[in-house]
Amino acid sequence: MNDRTAYTGIDYFRLGAALLVIAIHTSPLASISEGADFFLTRIAARVAVPFFMMASGFFLISQYAFDNRKLKTFLKKTAVIYGISILVCLPLNLYNGYFSGAHLLPKLLQDLIFDGTLYHLWYLPASMLGAGIAWLAVRKLGLKKALLTALLLYGIGLFGDSYYGLAAGISPLNGFYGQLFEVMDYTRNGLFFAPVFFVMGGMAAEECARGKGCPLQSAGAGFFLSFLLMCWEGTLLHGAGIPRHDSMYLFLLPCMYFLFRLLIAWRGSRREGLRTCALVLYIIHPVLIVGVRLGAKLSGLEKLLIENSLVHFLAVVLLSAAVAVGAAALSKRRKRNRGISRVPGKERAWIELDLDNLRHNAETLKKAMQPGCELMAVLKAQAYGHGMYETAVTLARMGVRAFAVATIEEGIRLRRYGISGEILILGYTHPERAGELAGYDLTQTLIGYQYARLLNRQRRPVKVHIKVDTGMHRLGFDKEDAEKIVRVCSMRNLNIQGIYTHLCAADSLKQEDVGFTEGQIGSFYELLGMLEENGISIPKVHIQSSYGLLNYPELSCDYVRAGIALYGVYSSLGAQTRLDLDLRPVLSLKSRVVLIRHIEKGESVGYGRAFTAHRESRIAVLPAGYGDGLPRNLSAGRLKAVIRGQSAPVVGRICMDQLMVDITGIEGVCVGDTATLIGRDNKLQVRAEDLAERGESITNELLSRMGERLVRTTAGA
Repeated sequence: MNDRTAYTGIDYFRLGAALLVIAIHTSPLASISEGADFFLTRIAARVAVPFFMMASGFFLISQYAFDNRKLKTFLKKTAVIYGISILVCLPLNLYNGYFSGAHLLPKLLQDLIFDGTLYHLWYLPASMLGAGIAWLAVRKLGLKKALLTALLLYGIGLFGDSYYGLAAGISPLNGFYGQLFEVMDYTRNGLFFAPVFFVMGGMAAEECARGKGCPLQSAGAGFFLSFLLMCWEGTLLHGAGIPRHDSMYLFLLPCMYFLFRLLIAWRGSRREGLRTCALVLYIIHPVLIVGVRLGAKLSGLEKLLIENSLVHFLAVVLLSAAVAVGAAALSKRRKRNRGISRVPGKERAWIELDLDNLRHNAETLKKAMQPGCELMAVLKAQAYGHGMYETAVTLARMGVRAFAVATIEEGIRLRRYGISGEILILGYTHPERAGELAGYDLTQTLIGYQYARLLNRQRRPVKVHIKVDTGMHRLGFDKEDAEKIVRVCSMRNLNIQGIYTHLCAADSLKQEDVGFTEGQIGSFYELLGMLEENGISIPKVHIQSSYGLLNYPELSCDYVRAGIALYGVYSSLGAQTRLDLDLRPVLSLKSRVVLIRHIEKGESVGYGRAFTAHRESRIAVLPAGYGDGLPRNLSAGRLKAVIRGQSAPVVGRICMDQLMVDITGIEGVCVGDTATLIGRDNKLQVRAEDLAERGESITNELLSRMGERLVRTTAGA
């Protein structure tokens, strides 16, 4: 995240929320006005802890998750902070006689899990438990159902908190909450209170990713109105003597939604120091409350520092702030010494994805389709080397609901990432894996009649598309097999969702290839007509792949299976198509100069001594090779890297893990410089189509062979 996209509003409000927590524990207006203090500490300040949880959820919770590493990191970090906080507050617990009471072990377990070992520390175990519940709910149920689940938990907690008086008057509920309070002191905890705010934070993140959400003026009006309603709600409940504890209000939920929308609209530079300060303020202030009280007694200033609640609050804030600023400075120095800050492009070689270009290409292709046609994004082979996760999530967030893969493993991976909608498997899946097809709600291609029979015999309802062979002679029913397709349509366990064919020469505008393609299209529609005559209701139809759309845009289908065009490149150099669309490359391949050698005239470089210097030369070593997808036959000058805006040809043979380029004529090259192998550097561009041509292949193969060991970074995320 760069400075322009940092959420400055969240960073600043962390500090404000920490001050509100101190206010809750010091009652700054108590000596001035009991009513004003109640309003500040028991109503207004109740936005503080939900904000912290929403902020954590904003960066943690998503229905799209590559794995659970972010959750594990959050839980580990919070557990460490909780442990340190317990140690910091241990003197207070000893002073209060915490360890001298009866039933110490059960009480200690209850406090560690739910209530915190000191009154303000409940937030930390609540964050861990709430984050875990929210993450699992979102992954299993999706954001909307997870929100409903979290709201149900919040509702249960509500009647054990601000609305307890109502529950206590109903016998079954009274008994339920009586049992509940044997296990926990409050329902304001990680089980009932926290999950909804973590999920709401995740929903706010998804809205930001989609460019949606509440307009700023509406958010401001919504916050003002919901805050007023929360004040009315809190005052009414307090006046009626209903609350057991006043932390959970109905109108706290919309209040937090609109407040958070306002905060995330404030973008600017990061304020990491404020995060550290807010955390230290939260942890340390109870110790300093005792310190201020002790200092007041020793100095005889009780009237000023204790009885005057506002001065007492300010004294605690000033002392806590001094400690927090010192801790933030120490933390910053430690991070600098350890080199924690990540430098973009630090990896030996990496793929850089321009997700703005991906979104642009998807919209461009959709506009070129016939009305009613839907984009089916082809994501096989790691989305043609671009990264299945990054590509799928970006497209799903912009509303794409249909995807195609080659294997069941790829389909399962998409589901585990959180991708919903249709996922069509274009290739073969063993019939005995029908249970997985059904369990992950995947759609299987029927590659022939015998295959359909075997799949049907598994007695698991499976969604399928019928593949028709109209001339490619690869997978599919023969175009004359109308009778067999009719039989398949009556098979009990096969839910026919679509029927399609593949145009094998659609990328060519040669007269003979155009004639062949038109014959394929005619045969396919002829077959559909025969099926209709046999009483078969035609399911969703798709014919066009990328070149099917680019060269035959007039076809009216339900889907276009866009693969290579979606990624902004053509299969081959100089491709001619009927549609000339503004498609932009998504992928760049880059590496870094790690060593520079001075080679004398007559010395050789690389395997087989394939290059011999005819002059004194400077050779740069790049840590990328055919193990990363660069074809070995691009050796000996057929591949040219771009360094400092100038071309540097490969010398010698490309190795599995390294290649060497001649930088003799390029001034100022040094170790650490970026070398562009595919993509643009200033005015020079290396196109994937050009490399594929030189490597006697096509871009589909070149890009899909990009190795798993390449790190993928994103721009325009």
